[in-house]
Amino acid sequence: MQTSNPLRFLFAIFVVLAAIYVGSSLAPARDRSNSAEAAETQSKVCPNDDSGLKLPGGFCVTIFADGIGHARHMVVAPSGVLYVNTWSGRYYGNDTPHAGGFVVALQDKSGTGKADVIERFGETAQSGGAGGTGIGLYKDSIYAEINDRIARYSLSGGAIVPSGAADTIVSGLPLTGDHPMHPFLINTEGAMYVDVATATNSCQSKNRTLKSPGISPCTELETRGGIWRYDANKTNQTFSPAERFATGIRNAEGFAIDSSGRVFVTQHGRDQLHMNWPDLYKPDQEATLPAEELLLLKPQGDYGWPECYYDAFVQKLVLAPEYAGDGGKTIGVCADKIAPVAAYPAHWAPNAMVLYDKTQFPAHYHDGVFIAFHGSWDRAPYAQGGYNVVYQPLSGERASGECEVFADGFAGAVKSPAQAAHRPSGLAVGPDGALYVSDDVRGRIYRIFYLGGSEDGAANVTPCPSLTAPAGAPVVAAAKPPEGTHPDAGAAAKGSGSVPAGATPAMVALGKRIYQGQVGGAACTGCHGGNGEGTTLGPPLAGKNKKWLWSDGSFAGIAKTITDGVSQPKEFRSPMPPMGGAQLTPDQVKALAAYVWSLSH
Repeated sequence: MQTSNPLRFLFAIFVVLAAIYVGSSLAPARDRSNSAEAAETQSKVCPNDDSGLKLPGGFCVTIFADGIGHARHMVVAPSGVLYVNTWSGRYYGNDTPHAGGFVVALQDKSGTGKADVIERFGETAQSGGAGGTGIGLYKDSIYAEINDRIARYSLSGGAIVPSGAADTIVSGLPLTGDHPMHPFLINTEGAMYVDVATATNSCQSKNRTLKSPGISPCTELETRGGIWRYDANKTNQTFSPAERFATGIRNAEGFAIDSSGRVFVTQHGRDQLHMNWPDLYKPDQEATLPAEELLLLKPQGDYGWPECYYDAFVQKLVLAPEYAGDGGKTIGVCADKIAPVAAYPAHWAPNAMVLYDKTQFPAHYHDGVFIAFHGSWDRAPYAQGGYNVVYQPLSGERASGECEVFADGFAGAVKSPAQAAHRPSGLAVGPDGALYVSDDVRGRIYRIFYLGGSEDGAANVTPCPSLTAPAGAPVVAAAKPPEGTHPDAGAAAKGSGSVPAGATPAMVALGKRIYQGQVGGAACTGCHGGNGEGTTLGPPLAGKNKKWLWSDGSFAGIAKTITDGVSQPKEFRSPMPPMGGAQLTPDQVKALAAYVWSLSH
């Protein structure tokens, strides 16, 4: 017994020293910053993180999936399966869409933080689909935007993809002009709020044109520029002005709903104040005006577009130059419009939003919204901004603090539309509290989760830049709208007759893709030109020189000519085989005929 006492004494000393060592290694280091500690923690727990993202201390990110197509909005099922809608078309240079359906189901069955099951469903490019942005979950069904409609895909038997055909919930949504996307949100009662964004930048007589005045009243608002409400429980609803819920919203791509049922939307502010009104705005104001907005949605609310925009320098809605505005001095009718709940730097492009209602993130982030900013183009020739995810704290109907940059680094070395490696486009929160971020450049999905560190998560946050910060020095040449400059974009929004009787806007849109060779396998452009202007091989289909050599130019006549072909041309040297040499379905023939008819009207 006596011989064991010295051993016990030495053992006690060892335990004390070990406790001191362990305690010092686990306690917050007094001589290291929280960010350094978080970086060390992240390197140990997430050694394979090659995302390049910058996050607050204590957060980690994995690349959940990659290369799934131009990923837009997302929703997560209670099972943890992530559903993503993907898009195609002119916003992406009319590149070849991903094979398979445009809706993607992603599942992590092994628990590694990466999807190991990837299944696709819904329409394909070959069936005439172009994908879309909006997606939702309601009563065990996936709702997804596809072309001019929102479809419902029922899930059953534990399957992660549907086995039956889709039901159409609403159809006839406008596809023309600058903003053809239709994000939406469904509340617990089934009210479906749909963004029907504007066809033009600011309702000018000639869209995006120097000193072109605004149309007064802006007839575009009858069918565009607002939120429409439908019933997610009903099928075969048709788009019409009667379902308009709120107006004066240029492009509300982000939706969020809080625990009290309040619906918030983001607004993309207008473009080209200096470019189109150089006598009223200085060059640097192209980059600093107007602010992007967070709006609280109210029944029959009017948020001001096109007559008003939000000037963060005066913190008011002010009169737009197209409607007798004088560069931000006059308020006019804007005094009666609904001002934003919060504002953000100009042209950052808020593409998605989600309420954080879980507890995996620290308390600092509870019950606020995350907003994905796709990134600017109209700040050029000054440095671009956005390309990040920010956090906006909320309290009831109001912002309860300034926004914070939560995740950055998506773009890589250069923040610009042409050179960004990735651009945030969609957000979703999983049942485990993880935050998913989609990228619509290369189809990457990020999964962000909290590891530990600051107790409330408020340490090392990065405030958003000041709304009144100067633009800085020019760094590049002036930019052009990614939508293109289409002076007559508003005409299509007013229903100018560009769709023949018996056809729909969706048919015309499909016909254009067939004409360009994206669907069906044989382009018409080689003989008839990219815009129907004609070539030495085939006659013009549009413009004053168009000739109908084999039909009367009617919808039915054009369809018959496409079906039969032209074996012996009358005036041009190149014959046209039946259906242009492609194997088109009857519906595709009608769609192509509708597009050809629209070229001449």
